[in-house]
Amino acid sequence: MRLAERDGEIAALTGTLQEAARGLGGVAVVSGGIGSGKTELLDAVRGRALDDGFVTLRATGSWAERNSPGSLLGQLARYAEALSGRGDDLDQALRRVESIRSDADHGAYEQWPLDPATTAALHQLCTELVRISGRAPVLLCVDDIQFADSLSLHWILQLVRVLRSSPIALVVGECTLSKSAHPHLHAELLRQPNYRRVLLRNLSADGVAAVLAGHMDADRASALAADCHRVSGGNPLLVRALVEDQRHAAPLPGTDPALAVGDAYADTVLSCLHRGRTPALHLAQALAVLDEPDTGPHLAARLLEQDTTTVDQCAAALEEAGLITGGRLRHPAARAAVLQNLSAHTRRDLHRRAAELLYEDEASAVRIAPHLLGAESGLRSWAATVLREAAERYLAGNRAADAHTCLDAALAVCQDDGERVALKAQLAGTAWVLNPSISARHLGELASALRDGKLPDQHALTLAKHLLWHGRFEEAVEAIERMGEGDRSTDPDAAEIGATRELLSATYPPLVASAVLAAPGPSGPDRRRAARGDVRRLGAAALTRVLTGGCVVTAVGDAEASMRFLRLGKNTQEWIMCAVAALQFADRLDAAGSWCDHWLAESRTRRVPLWEAEFSSLRAGILLRQGDLTTARHCAEAALARVPAKSWGVCLGGPLSHLVQASVDTGDFEAAEEYLDVPVPESMYSTRFGLYYLHARGRYHLRTGRPYAALDDFTACGGLMRDWGFDLPALVPWRSESARAHLALGDRSRAHQLAREELALIGPGRTRSRGVTLRALAATGEPAERVGVLTEAAEILRESGDRLQTARAFADLGRAHRETARPARALPVLEMAARLAGECGARPLAAAVAGELERIRPGRTRCAGPGDTTAVAVGLLSGAERRVAVLAAHGHTNKEISRKLCITISTVEQHLTRVFRKLGVKARRDLPAEIVLEAAE
Repeated sequence: MRLAERDGEIAALTGTLQEAARGLGGVAVVSGGIGSGKTELLDAVRGRALDDGFVTLRATGSWAERNSPGSLLGQLARYAEALSGRGDDLDQALRRVESIRSDADHGAYEQWPLDPATTAALHQLCTELVRISGRAPVLLCVDDIQFADSLSLHWILQLVRVLRSSPIALVVGECTLSKSAHPHLHAELLRQPNYRRVLLRNLSADGVAAVLAGHMDADRASALAADCHRVSGGNPLLVRALVEDQRHAAPLPGTDPALAVGDAYADTVLSCLHRGRTPALHLAQALAVLDEPDTGPHLAARLLEQDTTTVDQCAAALEEAGLITGGRLRHPAARAAVLQNLSAHTRRDLHRRAAELLYEDEASAVRIAPHLLGAESGLRSWAATVLREAAERYLAGNRAADAHTCLDAALAVCQDDGERVALKAQLAGTAWVLNPSISARHLGELASALRDGKLPDQHALTLAKHLLWHGRFEEAVEAIERMGEGDRSTDPDAAEIGATRELLSATYPPLVASAVLAAPGPSGPDRRRAARGDVRRLGAAALTRVLTGGCVVTAVGDAEASMRFLRLGKNTQEWIMCAVAALQFADRLDAAGSWCDHWLAESRTRRVPLWEAEFSSLRAGILLRQGDLTTARHCAEAALARVPAKSWGVCLGGPLSHLVQASVDTGDFEAAEEYLDVPVPESMYSTRFGLYYLHARGRYHLRTGRPYAALDDFTACGGLMRDWGFDLPALVPWRSESARAHLALGDRSRAHQLAREELALIGPGRTRSRGVTLRALAATGEPAERVGVLTEAAEILRESGDRLQTARAFADLGRAHRETARPARALPVLEMAARLAGECGARPLAAAVAGELERIRPGRTRCAGPGDTTAVAVGLLSGAERRVAVLAAHGHTNKEISRKLCITISTVEQHLTRVFRKLGVKARRDLPAEIVLEAAE
């Protein structure tokens, strides 16, 4: 087998063999780190020597036998019989050395110089080997000579002195990670005229690729080579271990090849370390504990209580062996293996000493904290302060899980009662963003501490928001009112109270009646100017303005302006949610979706479960309004997967309502019923999320044939919205939903009245909410009256981007055309409704439309394709608009059209403007004349 990148080394050793064959004995020392391929190279040289007629002898040093006299020499006895007659005297010489070994067990062999009897026995062994070389050249390979026993080293020294005039080649392998062989041996080797030193370097990236190519296909080898070289450092033994890991790893289909680093690699790292010097092993253990880039030898030397020179030498050897780089083990798997190999006591002790040393050096808290956590016990009094500071820095870096761990440890160490209360408040706040239910166990104690004056005021608002989440409104009001005690006009907390008021008034409207939150403040333009002093307030105030029927254009501008300035963090996330919701309820769905996707991606990057869950739920609500039922359901399910239902508190109404609505619209009524069976807190109905839940449950009741139950939910929803001043159809269209319930009960008059009321609230703007309400209004009229209203509704809803509501409007319009005996007008509209319903996954609607199509042309039902859009758009034109379009398509001027139809030129222009918008064209030359004529006929 050809060795990768070892051609030069083999050539050098082959030269030693050739010189020995000519009677010029020589020595070659092969040096390299553990796993560098010394043994493979020696085997390759032995193979060549055998081919060239050499007598080959081999022995290997062993750490376990390094103190056993003559253990290495004893390995030569196995060759005596194989020498067929030439080894009889060699056998006798070895037996004599064996007897020396027995005597040496008492320690005589350790003397330097040797006694005459030992020297004579070793000399006889050399003589026999020289005699054998007279018949055939001899190659003696000694691997791992650093582990050779002293007696065997003495013999090798004697042999070296007679090599230069004998056809004997001595090739020894030495590991640089281990203790060097006896210095006398190296001194003697350097004096030899035919001395060669072969230094084995680690493989290059190309060399690693060549090794991989011998075990896998070329493309995969090429793709993995760079990572394999980085992880192994080019160490051939580690490369082979990684090859073994690849054999046991199952690559995922359709994905790029990825390097698997598994047990074989970890075990080989440990094997390499245990084969080396003990100080090198200890250094690797210290580096695994420290786990810092470019730690330098000083800290590790202090941790190990070793001199810096020894640590420097070991670090160089570990680097050469490819085990460390930049003061760290090369891969987390290597670090994990080294730490796991330590006893628990030793590992904790190293961490404790590392923490103390770093504290003495005035290192940063985030450097010390991991070691305090690793020590687990026996910590000094300063540990709580360091852990708390580290937690604050972790929170600033959005590492909530690490912060929580530090605060938990600090609480266990801290003995001061006052400090413990503050730590519990911080711990509860940190646990909150991971899982609100984790912090719930601390809330009662913290509320009591606040009442007793033991909890610092700066924690009061955070505590209040946590209490609100869990529906503990009275305690929350008490916490907020405590913030209002005294004169805070110049207190920084006044700004925080103002920002919190904007936040809570949009989500917990009943709470605004509390003494602090209801305190007189600016309103109208003055309130907006005040909000501009705190960007967070600007976004929350925008939501309140939308919900209370204020200027939508201004609110949308403020919401987007706030998000352009805000960065996602624990003090901004809730206000950002309000700003996105403001866009959602202002029917700016594309902008709301884009911003929500941005913040959701940020939440995932920062690995904060609660933020990710809340933005996923918010995105689900936006997607529902865009008609994307499948994705909306996935987002809502992801929200409950990230934070379980029991941890959502009063906000559970958000994701549950989205899941119920998506299930109802897709016809999965069993799933909707299961979601409605999930227990919800009664206090949820005092929040905005309760409105969503009542709306979703009412729609479920209506679709499953229970109009009275539906009407109860819609009416309750409307009552709350009126009480809170949130009577906005864009939030929940409770009147149009109630109208449909009344229609199901046969009360057309009341349904018509409710739809009219809702339409008046919405105003003339072409919003999604107006389109939805127009559909409800049309349902209360006669078929002939519906066409015009539904035409407007379909046009508005198509512009809004809500595909599901557009499909419903098309379905209603097609049915109205059919009922007024205009099947030609109904057909393309119903076909488009069928296509949109299918795309949305709205199975009940798709089935209903299919039934309408079957009535028009039995057995020939089909869905409209993308090319049928123009025909459907033409179906949205009014009679007057179609007549103007026909003449314009045939080249008539506005003046000519005016004369022919007996209308003013201004009316012609208005009709053409609406025609262009509905058909999606910009000029009369783009008008589809043949379709317009067909529709007109």
